[in-house]
Amino acid sequence: MTEPTTNQNPSFRGRIKVCGMTLPEQVNALDDMGVDIAGFIFYDKSPRFMRNKISPEKMRKIGGRIAKVGVFVNEDYEKLMKTVEDYRLDMVQLHGDESERFCEKVANYVTTIKAFRLSENDPIEWMIRPFHDGSDMYMFDTLGSGYGGTGKKFNWNLLKDVNINKLFFLSGGIEPGDEERLIEFTSMEAAKKLFAIDINSRFEVTAGVKDIGKVKSFVQNLKG
Repeated sequence: MTEPTTNQNPSFRGRIKVCGMTLPEQVNALDDMGVDIAGFIFYDKSPRFMRNKISPEKMRKIGGRIAKVGVFVNEDYEKLMKTVEDYRLDMVQLHGDESERFCEKVANYVTTIKAFRLSENDPIEWMIRPFHDGSDMYMFDTLGSGYGGTGKKFNWNLLKDVNINKLFFLSGGIEPGDEERLIEFTSMEAAKKLFAIDINSRFEVTAGVKDIGKVKSFVQNLKG
Protein backbone atom coordinates (compact mmCIF):
# COMPACT_ATOMS: atom_id res chain seq x y z
CA MET A 1 0.00 0.00 0.00
CA THR A 2 1.04 3.62 -0.41
CA GLU A 3 2.08 5.06 2.91
CA PRO A 4 0.04 8.05 4.14
CA THR A 5 1.83 11.32 3.52
CA THR A 6 2.42 13.74 6.37
CA ASN A 7 3.36 17.35 6.89
CA GLN A 8 5.77 16.64 9.70
CA ASN A 9 7.63 18.97 11.97
CA PRO A 10 11.31 18.05 11.56
CA SER A 11 11.51 17.42 15.31
CA PHE A 12 8.81 14.75 15.17
CA ARG A 13 9.50 11.52 13.33
CA GLY A 14 6.36 9.49 12.98
CA ARG A 15 2.68 9.46 12.10
CA ILE A 16 -0.40 9.72 14.27
CA LYS A 17 -3.02 6.99 14.56
CA VAL A 18 -6.32 7.57 16.37
CA CYS A 19 -7.89 4.26 17.34
CA GLY A 20 -11.36 3.24 18.49
CA MET A 21 -13.28 5.22 15.89
CA THR A 22 -17.07 4.67 15.69
CA LEU A 23 -18.33 7.83 13.93
CA PRO A 24 -17.63 8.40 10.21
CA GLU A 25 -17.91 12.19 10.56
CA GLN A 26 -15.15 12.14 13.17
CA VAL A 27 -12.91 10.12 10.85
CA ASN A 28 -13.36 12.82 8.21
CA ALA A 29 -12.50 15.47 10.81
CA LEU A 30 -9.30 13.62 11.68
CA ASP A 31 -8.32 13.50 8.02
CA ASP A 32 -8.86 17.26 7.72
CA MET A 33 -6.54 17.97 10.66
CA GLY A 34 -3.69 15.80 9.39
CA VAL A 35 -4.12 12.55 11.32
CA ASP A 36 -2.58 9.79 9.23
CA ILE A 37 -4.32 6.60 10.38
CA ALA A 38 -7.70 5.70 11.87
CA GLY A 39 -8.27 2.50 13.83
CA PHE A 40 -11.54 0.54 13.87
CA ILE A 41 -12.06 -2.18 16.48
CA PHE A 42 -13.73 -5.38 15.29
CA TYR A 43 -13.45 -7.13 18.68
CA ASP A 44 -17.00 -7.52 19.98
CA LYS A 45 -16.02 -7.40 23.66
CA SER A 46 -14.56 -3.90 23.27
CA PRO A 47 -16.64 -0.86 24.28
CA ARG A 48 -15.43 0.62 20.98
CA PHE A 49 -16.73 -2.25 18.86
CA MET A 50 -17.73 -0.58 15.61
CA ARG A 51 -19.30 -3.24 13.40
CA ASN A 52 -22.85 -2.32 14.45
CA LYS A 53 -22.10 1.42 14.14
CA ILE A 54 -20.31 1.74 10.80
CA SER A 55 -21.51 -0.42 7.93
CA PRO A 56 -19.20 -1.40 5.06
CA GLU A 57 -21.17 1.02 2.86
CA LYS A 58 -20.56 3.91 5.28
CA MET A 59 -16.91 3.02 5.57
CA ARG A 60 -16.44 3.09 1.82
CA LYS A 61 -17.91 6.61 1.74
CA ILE A 62 -15.26 7.94 4.10
CA GLY A 63 -13.02 10.02 1.87
CA GLY A 64 -9.66 11.66 2.25
CA ARG A 65 -6.20 10.16 2.52
CA ILE A 66 -6.45 8.70 6.01
CA ALA A 67 -5.44 5.03 6.18
CA LYS A 68 -7.89 2.59 7.80
CA VAL A 69 -6.74 -0.11 10.22
CA GLY A 70 -8.93 -2.94 11.48
CA VAL A 71 -8.16 -4.17 15.00
CA PHE A 72 -8.84 -7.88 15.60
CA VAL A 73 -8.43 -10.27 18.53
CA ASN A 74 -8.09 -14.00 17.82
CA GLU A 75 -10.41 -13.68 14.83
CA ASP A 76 -11.23 -16.51 12.45
CA TYR A 77 -9.08 -16.14 9.33
CA GLU A 78 -11.91 -16.31 6.79
CA LYS A 79 -14.03 -13.83 8.73
CA LEU A 80 -11.06 -11.49 9.11
CA MET A 81 -10.26 -11.53 5.41
CA LYS A 82 -13.92 -10.95 4.48
CA THR A 83 -13.95 -7.95 6.81
CA VAL A 84 -10.79 -6.58 5.17
CA GLU A 85 -12.50 -6.85 1.78
CA ASP A 86 -15.92 -5.55 2.86
CA TYR A 87 -14.54 -2.55 4.75
CA ARG A 88 -11.65 -1.88 2.33
CA LEU A 89 -9.11 -1.86 5.15
CA ASP A 90 -5.55 -0.75 4.44
CA MET A 91 -3.99 -2.53 7.42
CA VAL A 92 -4.82 -5.18 10.00
CA GLN A 93 -3.76 -4.99 13.66
CA LEU A 94 -3.67 -8.34 15.47
CA HIS A 95 -4.07 -7.74 19.19
CA GLY A 96 -4.63 -11.26 20.53
CA ASP A 97 -2.68 -14.50 20.78
CA GLU A 98 -2.27 -14.99 17.05
CA SER A 99 0.52 -17.37 16.03
CA GLU A 100 3.45 -16.52 13.81
CA ARG A 101 1.89 -18.63 11.03
CA PHE A 102 -1.45 -16.85 11.32
CA CYS A 103 0.23 -13.44 11.08
CA GLU A 104 2.20 -14.56 8.05
CA LYS A 105 -0.95 -15.84 6.36
CA VAL A 106 -2.72 -12.50 6.89
CA ALA A 107 0.35 -10.51 5.87
CA ASN A 108 0.37 -12.26 2.50
CA TYR A 109 -2.72 -10.20 1.63
CA VAL A 110 -2.74 -7.03 3.74
CA THR A 111 -0.25 -4.97 5.75
CA THR A 112 -0.17 -6.59 9.18
CA ILE A 113 0.67 -5.13 12.58
CA LYS A 114 1.31 -7.55 15.45
CA ALA A 115 0.62 -6.04 18.86
CA PHE A 116 2.56 -7.01 22.00
CA ARG A 117 1.23 -6.26 25.48
CA LEU A 118 4.30 -5.77 27.63
CA SER A 119 5.10 -5.78 31.32
CA GLU A 120 8.25 -4.45 32.99
CA ASN A 121 10.36 -7.60 32.80
CA ASP A 122 9.31 -9.15 29.50
CA PRO A 123 12.13 -10.39 27.20
CA ILE A 124 11.00 -8.20 24.32
CA GLU A 125 13.55 -9.30 21.71
CA TRP A 126 12.73 -12.96 22.43
CA MET A 127 8.97 -12.23 22.14
CA ILE A 128 9.11 -10.39 18.84
CA ARG A 129 11.73 -12.49 17.04
CA PRO A 130 9.36 -15.26 15.83
CA PHE A 131 7.11 -12.64 14.21
CA HIS A 132 9.84 -10.77 12.34
CA ASP A 133 9.31 -12.42 8.96
CA GLY A 134 5.55 -12.93 9.26
CA SER A 135 4.41 -9.39 10.07
CA ASP A 136 5.01 -5.97 8.58
CA MET A 137 5.06 -3.89 11.77
CA TYR A 138 4.83 -4.23 15.53
CA MET A 139 2.82 -2.37 18.15
CA PHE A 140 3.92 -2.03 21.77
CA ASP A 141 1.24 -1.56 24.41
CA THR A 142 0.75 -2.06 28.14
CA LEU A 143 -0.15 -5.47 29.54
CA GLY A 144 -3.58 -5.62 31.17
CA SER A 145 -6.38 -8.05 31.88
CA GLY A 146 -8.10 -9.23 28.73
CA TYR A 147 -7.23 -7.95 25.27
CA GLY A 148 -7.06 -4.60 23.56
CA GLY A 149 -5.81 -1.30 24.90
CA THR A 150 -5.74 -0.67 28.64
CA GLY A 151 -5.37 3.10 28.74
CA LYS A 152 -2.45 2.52 31.13
CA LYS A 153 0.78 4.39 30.56
CA PHE A 154 3.38 2.42 28.65
CA ASN A 155 6.93 2.65 29.94
CA TRP A 156 8.81 3.75 26.84
CA ASN A 157 12.12 3.08 28.58
CA LEU A 158 11.47 -0.63 28.06
CA LEU A 159 12.43 -0.13 24.41
CA LYS A 160 15.69 1.74 24.99
CA ASP A 161 18.02 -1.24 24.77
CA VAL A 162 15.91 -3.40 22.46
CA ASN A 163 16.96 -4.18 18.90
CA ILE A 164 13.54 -3.93 17.26
CA ASN A 165 14.67 -3.77 13.63
CA LYS A 166 11.13 -3.36 12.29
CA LEU A 167 8.73 -0.45 11.95
CA PHE A 168 6.56 -0.12 15.04
CA PHE A 169 3.64 1.72 16.63
CA LEU A 170 3.96 3.18 20.13
CA SER A 171 0.77 2.90 22.19
CA GLY A 172 -0.30 2.75 25.82
CA GLY A 173 -2.02 5.64 27.56
CA ILE A 174 -0.63 8.46 25.42
CA GLU A 175 -2.47 11.61 26.48
CA PRO A 176 -2.62 15.41 26.05
CA GLY A 177 0.57 16.86 27.49
CA ASP A 178 2.79 14.03 26.25
CA GLU A 179 3.87 15.91 23.15
CA GLU A 180 7.23 17.08 24.49
CA ARG A 181 8.11 13.61 25.79
CA LEU A 182 7.14 12.06 22.46
CA ILE A 183 9.32 14.47 20.51
CA GLU A 184 12.17 13.69 22.90
CA PHE A 185 11.61 9.95 22.46
CA THR A 186 11.65 10.19 18.67
CA SER A 187 15.14 11.67 18.82
CA MET A 188 16.48 8.56 20.58
CA GLU A 189 18.11 5.56 18.96
CA ALA A 190 15.23 3.37 20.21
CA ALA A 191 12.83 5.30 17.99
CA LYS A 192 14.72 4.92 14.72
CA LYS A 193 12.03 2.49 13.48
CA LEU A 194 9.05 4.37 14.95
CA PHE A 195 6.27 4.41 12.37
CA ALA A 196 3.40 5.95 14.35
CA ILE A 197 2.06 6.77 17.77
CA ASP A 198 -1.37 5.44 18.70
CA ILE A 199 -3.86 7.44 20.78
CA ASN A 200 -7.30 6.42 21.98
CA SER A 201 -9.08 6.59 25.34
CA ARG A 202 -7.30 9.66 26.75
CA PHE A 203 -8.82 11.69 23.91
CA GLU A 204 -12.46 10.65 24.36
CA VAL A 205 -15.72 12.09 25.59
CA THR A 206 -17.14 8.58 25.91
CA ALA A 207 -15.93 5.22 24.56
CA GLY A 208 -15.65 5.54 20.77
CA VAL A 209 -16.45 9.26 20.68
CA LYS A 210 -13.38 11.46 20.44
CA ASP A 211 -12.84 14.93 21.86
CA ILE A 212 -11.91 16.45 18.52
CA GLY A 213 -10.58 19.60 20.16
CA LYS A 214 -8.09 17.62 22.24
CA VAL A 215 -6.97 15.62 19.22
CA LYS A 216 -6.52 18.76 17.13
CA SER A 217 -4.39 20.47 19.79
CA PHE A 218 -2.28 17.33 20.17
CA VAL A 219 -1.70 17.08 16.42
CA GLN A 220 -0.79 20.75 16.14
CA ASN A 221 1.65 20.54 19.04
CA LEU A 222 3.40 17.57 17.45
CA LYS A 223 3.32 18.49 13.79
CA GLY A 224 3.31 22.27 14.04
